[in-house]
Amino acid sequence: MSAPVPEPGEPTGGPPSSAAGLAAGLIDAEAERQARQAEAKREVLFADALLPGVGGEHLTLRQGLAAGGSMTFLTLALLATFDELESATLSILAPDIQDSFGLSDSAIVFISAASGAFLVLGALPMGYLADRFRRSRVIGWAGVFFSAMVFACGAAANAFLFFLARFGVGVAKSSNNTVSPSLLADVYPIGVRGRVSAFNFSAARSAGALSPLVVAGIATVAGGDSGWRWAYLLLGLPTLVVAVWAFRLPEPPRGQHEKKSVLGEVVDDDRPMPISIEAAFARLLRIKTMKTAILAFSALGFTLFTGAVLTNLWADDHFHMSTFERGVWGSVNGVAILALLPFVGPWYDKLYHRDPSRAVALLGWLLLPGAVLLPLQWAMPTGWAFMLLGIPAGMLNTVAFAMTAPIMQSVVPYRLRGLGAALGSLYIFFVGATGGAVLSGLISDAYDPRVAVLVIGVPATAVGGFLMLRGARTIRNDLSLVVQELREELDEAERQKQAPEHIPVLQANNIDFSYGQVQVLFDVAFDVRRGETLALLGTNGAGKSTILKVICGLGTPERGVVRLNGRTITYVAPEQRGRCGIHLLPGGKGVFAGMSVRENLEMAAFRFRKDAARRDERFAYVLDLFPDLKDRLGQQAGSLSGGQQQMLALAMVLMHDPEVLLIDELSLGLAPVVVQDLLAIVERLKRDGLTIVVVEQSLNIALAIADRAVFLEKGQVRFEGPARELAERDDLARAVFLGREGG
Repeated sequence: MSAPVPEPGEPTGGPPSSAAGLAAGLIDAEAERQARQAEAKREVLFADALLPGVGGEHLTLRQGLAAGGSMTFLTLALLATFDELESATLSILAPDIQDSFGLSDSAIVFISAASGAFLVLGALPMGYLADRFRRSRVIGWAGVFFSAMVFACGAAANAFLFFLARFGVGVAKSSNNTVSPSLLADVYPIGVRGRVSAFNFSAARSAGALSPLVVAGIATVAGGDSGWRWAYLLLGLPTLVVAVWAFRLPEPPRGQHEKKSVLGEVVDDDRPMPISIEAAFARLLRIKTMKTAILAFSALGFTLFTGAVLTNLWADDHFHMSTFERGVWGSVNGVAILALLPFVGPWYDKLYHRDPSRAVALLGWLLLPGAVLLPLQWAMPTGWAFMLLGIPAGMLNTVAFAMTAPIMQSVVPYRLRGLGAALGSLYIFFVGATGGAVLSGLISDAYDPRVAVLVIGVPATAVGGFLMLRGARTIRNDLSLVVQELREELDEAERQKQAPEHIPVLQANNIDFSYGQVQVLFDVAFDVRRGETLALLGTNGAGKSTILKVICGLGTPERGVVRLNGRTITYVAPEQRGRCGIHLLPGGKGVFAGMSVRENLEMAAFRFRKDAARRDERFAYVLDLFPDLKDRLGQQAGSLSGGQQQMLALAMVLMHDPEVLLIDELSLGLAPVVVQDLLAIVERLKRDGLTIVVVEQSLNIALAIADRAVFLEKGQVRFEGPARELAERDDLARAVFLGREGG
């Protein structure tokens, strides 16, 4: 007779059956987790009418500019114009500069597009400054530096100095791609962002349309091998004048138009915390619409930035077109772009007002025709046909690129707009522009510019278009998350206003967190009051240790907020949180085994290296707490017992004088007598008023020290309340006793 088949996960007598049951249980648990994660990812939180900028009254461009004032728009448009003039100068005069310095095709292509890499170097600091300081000052100083570097380009005595000047130009240009979009998004209403972006771009392209003709004319009039230098020298002065004026631009409240649209009022944070670039990027890369957009335009970067140089090189080498002829065709292309931009901006705003997904899809449909038009252009037998057929693809790609800023600004948290633009620049200008320049330069030298375009440009354009069409499916959910964050912020502001004396010292709200594609925390929320001890309990892999990492800054949530004393610290770096008073005692070994006890404590006291009195005070405090360590200051930490090492690790954390102490697995692997000593110390810390959050696997220990408890199961809060009430819940208490921490 055959043996009965056990149920999945049911323990049996033999090892093979136990292994099979365990495997089946793990498979079932993983399937349940994936189903729960998929459900959370698919959720659209709010209807379209509640999304920022969707529905409501339609705004004209005049109304939008009147709401924010025209001066910001005009100033930034002029700075973008000078950016375009400088770019056109190099594109049109690339053959002349090549001849003047004796450069190869790959060298001049690299120098022309390498400003994209230089722009990336400036993007991070510019974005960081934009999210922390008055943006008009950042723009002003960047403009002054841009002017100086443009002068340096014209005065360069050799290719190396020209390259260095281009380095400075690229760094300064990053302001136009990072700081300016952030400022425009906060100055002008959501309903006109497409038109503001289009007309800002149009102003730049107006100069771009004329600049090839003007630049070529200046070089022709100046004559000689160095005629190109005058184009740079004459550009620097007006740039300097506008840059000085930019210092006077007003600074609007950050995120004011999203707040007005969603909340009906502007809730301003007058004490913003400094933002960590690492934390900001971790959050931004979880925004699917933004991630799709930057990947799409990274792929398209080849045709946007390198294609113009290759076109001019091909027209010069293959069709023997003069500098003036190339300038004329460049101006015609610019005029054609200007003819399309006034239609695309209003079209985008109209679609976004009705359905944001259609506005994103518009960009995809603008990009796809380029994959067909490029091969046709490079198959043309005559110069005029070659240049003429290049106009439609250039028009469509350029106007689509002009609309990326409104899309990104709509889904990026308003606190991160500068770094959001910087992240886009990293991908678009480094991967797309610089990467495309290197590849196309190598292929162009080995074969010719036409092969480079067909091998790289055509598939890149197709990929960019399809990615934008894909991004249209995610923008509703991303906008819904914006709405949720704004509403949570308003609720918290109201709570702080009504009961300022009851502001929690620590707050985690709506926290979602993932390791890669595996989500482990789902909408986790709890508060910790001042002087309270909170125990985090739960089953194996519930996410208890993970939430401690999120609180202390070692992990950035993809959704939700962390606050300290009512101030948002979600994007604050771990070391800054430490200075603010949050400190973590990690599970496992937390000491330097090769150092003595005294040296460990001195390392922990590094923060007070310039304040000897404060350092001595903390030394005396921790040695009073841990008298056993006082007699072992010269002993190596690695030779201490496990309990003594845990005491030393706790003493090192307490050297920092924490306001909030996070303890991960206080009693793990320790003898009961050692645990009792540690519990006595925790009780002393409670009497001293320290706020404590402790992850503990023992319910009895948690009940002995905790005022309240939070029970986590599979990444979700199942219980929050007094610790004694948890003990009365047999189902949860049993899980704590039987579970082992893996989260």
